[in-house]
Amino acid sequence: MQRWFFLEDPENAAIRSGKGDAESSSGSVTSFQYTPRHWLFRVRVPQLKKDESVCVVGDLKELGAWVPEKCVALQQEDDTDIWSAVVEIPDKRKIEYRYCVCVIIESGIQVIVRSWETNVKPRGIDYSEKSPTMEDEVQTYGFYANSERFDRGWLSKETVVQLKLGSDPLTIWRPKYAGRQVFIKVTPINLKRHASNLPISMSDALDESLSDTQDGVENAKFSFTEVAALLDDDPSFKPQGQFGTAIKKDDMLTFQSTVVFPQNTAYLFDFYIYSSRADESEPPYHAGFSYLLPTALQSSEGNIILPVTSTKHRPLGELRVDYLVIGAMPNYKCDLSISYARHWKKTRAGLDVGHRGSGSSFKNKVQNCAEVRENTIASLKNAIDHGADFVEFDVQLSKDLVPIIYHDFHVCISMKKKRDIEDQDMLEIPLKELTLEQLRLLKVYHLTEGKSKNQRFFDEDLEDHQPFPTLQHVLDTLNPHVGFNIEIKWTMKLADGSYELYHPTDLNLYLDTILEVAMKHGGERRIIFSCFNPDICQVIRLKQNKYPVMFLTIGESEIYPRYADPRCWSIKAASQYATMIEILGINVHTEDLLRHPSLVQLAKELNLVIFCWGDENADPATIKFLKELGLHGVIYDKIHEYSSKEVKESVFLLEAKGSQKELIQGCQRVQL
Repeated sequence: MQRWFFLEDPENAAIRSGKGDAESSSGSVTSFQYTPRHWLFRVRVPQLKKDESVCVVGDLKELGAWVPEKCVALQQEDDTDIWSAVVEIPDKRKIEYRYCVCVIIESGIQVIVRSWETNVKPRGIDYSEKSPTMEDEVQTYGFYANSERFDRGWLSKETVVQLKLGSDPLTIWRPKYAGRQVFIKVTPINLKRHASNLPISMSDALDESLSDTQDGVENAKFSFTEVAALLDDDPSFKPQGQFGTAIKKDDMLTFQSTVVFPQNTAYLFDFYIYSSRADESEPPYHAGFSYLLPTALQSSEGNIILPVTSTKHRPLGELRVDYLVIGAMPNYKCDLSISYARHWKKTRAGLDVGHRGSGSSFKNKVQNCAEVRENTIASLKNAIDHGADFVEFDVQLSKDLVPIIYHDFHVCISMKKKRDIEDQDMLEIPLKELTLEQLRLLKVYHLTEGKSKNQRFFDEDLEDHQPFPTLQHVLDTLNPHVGFNIEIKWTMKLADGSYELYHPTDLNLYLDTILEVAMKHGGERRIIFSCFNPDICQVIRLKQNKYPVMFLTIGESEIYPRYADPRCWSIKAASQYATMIEILGINVHTEDLLRHPSLVQLAKELNLVIFCWGDENADPATIKFLKELGLHGVIYDKIHEYSSKEVKESVFLLEAKGSQKELIQGCQRVQL
């Protein structure tokens, strides 16, 4: 029997061009007849959680064409940890596939990818290979080609709500609980009754909590909550214990709930305390509870104080919670074809990264400034022409939501005085309050220029020297063989309580807008996202599955003011956090490394990639020393002066030339 098989042209295929579902329809489709064959997919996957299933997905229609919603569900063999299915696939064709662990809410419509195999090269079936049988060795999830690699999924339609408890978040008023360790457990609960569409009232919710075992509370369907402690030896997210997790002094506890219906989901906090006379085998008792209703989550991020009520409905204390609501990108859908999120070649080290292109051009000492305006096409091109492997630049949104390249949150605009038209005043204004057209038309100065009232650059007539190039323009025009280290600008709270920028754009809207441009125009370019704000790093990691993320940190510094967030206070804390959220690595301040070079090894022992940045890098001897420490990348100014490269080309261009040379030699051997 023959069947028609539809094959997408690889030159136009979305999975090869980096385009999402929205653009995949532009690819041409070729049809031909094929003889089907039956293939047994069989894999061992230990320790699945509630509602999880094992699936297979691949590069052809029968295997879902890499689309999560169309993956093929396998069946569990009796009560074992082996899952299998026989799938009809075309004969005489190479096939690529991966296994994934999913929650299938509605087949073909909504599937949550909990984890998936993320080796850069997928599993393969060759032309003449025969299907395995039930007697053959079972495949192991995540392990093939002599390596083991699988990662968490990303957000498709579901929502992640993070509830963070910082230092001393809980206040309990009863003296008898003073000094006693408290355990907290968070449970997402459904606010809709079976017989009614009306949300449950607070009084009803309190009544349901009279039982210590919470038998009257209906857990939110398909929800899943994990917890992570920043200072744990293993800071990664794990399932909660039966009686929750202990609150420890000076630690940060993060509860992460994945929910499908966030508008109908509340969060129940249960508080457990061990009796002062209890022995080791005696469980704690239920001391009280709090409810966080979805109506309290008014924005993408914020903080709230919750009342803690005893099981007898008496006031017991209060809980201070920081929350973060993370939604999926609405206009771009990732697939399962490939991920570079935690992929880094072991041989790749000591990369040269051009800071803001050719360097900062507005430092206090003019002699240390780059001679080309920073974060412009000209500056980026200059660094690329002198062998930069990556160029680092800053991205933020204009008022009309265009991702643009600029470092500072504020700019200065010249204003003429009414009485004296010869002099000028400078008006400092947040960049987010100006549209892209206004930024390009107004006489705009850098903050340093505004304070000194001395314009440093007079290049308005040169297109490549214009400030505020768009991210799309940079992605579309610069050499594709050079990597981009895209720093996302986002406000941070300082230790003194002030903010770098007040009233920012909504976090989800902000990141969705930037990420969609990068995903649609990134092509095959190497891209790394980074940010000083640890929450932004987490959100980028969850919104997309292709590009890696690095956590930027100042650490212990005598130069820069301290941030309020403890995740930013040291390289160790940054390393712990990067491990917790499963990102590629950290990007640290060189000042910290020069004091304690052993911190490089700390990060590498956690399998993290580590870059560094700072004014101290403006010295060839320091750059050499940092590379000898094993830094994967060094970010520095004036790459045209300080780079020691003999061949002024990026490592990625050299690799591409090497691959092309090998291909030509292979073709020549075939002809001979």
